[in-house]
Amino acid sequence: MAAACRSLQAKRRLLVAESVTWVNGRAVFGTPKTHQRRSVPLPRFLVEPITAQIAGRAGDELVFTSPSGEVLRDNNFRRRVFDRAAESIGLAGLTPYELRHTAASLAVAEGANVKAVQRMLGHASAAMTLDVYADLFEDGLDQVADRLDRAAGRAAADSVRTEGVGPDLDAVRPGRRQHG
Repeated sequence: MAAACRSLQAKRRLLVAESVTWVNGRAVFGTPKTHQRRSVPLPRFLVEPITAQIAGRAGDELVFTSPSGEVLRDNNFRRRVFDRAAESIGLAGLTPYELRHTAASLAVAEGANVKAVQRMLGHASAAMTLDVYADLFEDGLDQVADRLDRAAGRAAADSVRTEGVGPDLDAVRPGRRQHG
């Protein structure tokens, strides 16, 4: 097994090192949009298929190529593969970019912090990520309240088990704030 396959299985990361743009029918490679390489997390259910996809390849080779082994042309891939697959599962009109938004949405829904989502998407700043995905974080307000309830419950339980250790939950009462 190649070193790239072993690394993929151990770290579960894909490296985005370059981007490609088509100019006058020619593939032009450049840096990713933030001009920095980034590591993208890979869910466990994709490790085996991706490992099979890259088996026998050098670590710097493309993961997905055209049938002739060349760089994929976005429009050809969309027409030949992606659009047909999306339509076959009842999602006609789905775009690859929407899958990126879906990945970010799922990460947020599962509790990923904004910095992790920023790094995954390659955004230059967390502020940019929040500008694009702020509506997704709003749904988490109830989760924040639930987590605070659990933390307070644990703190209260700890203080009962260990006399004098833990926060004094009566120390903060409404109306006792001092403004400076």
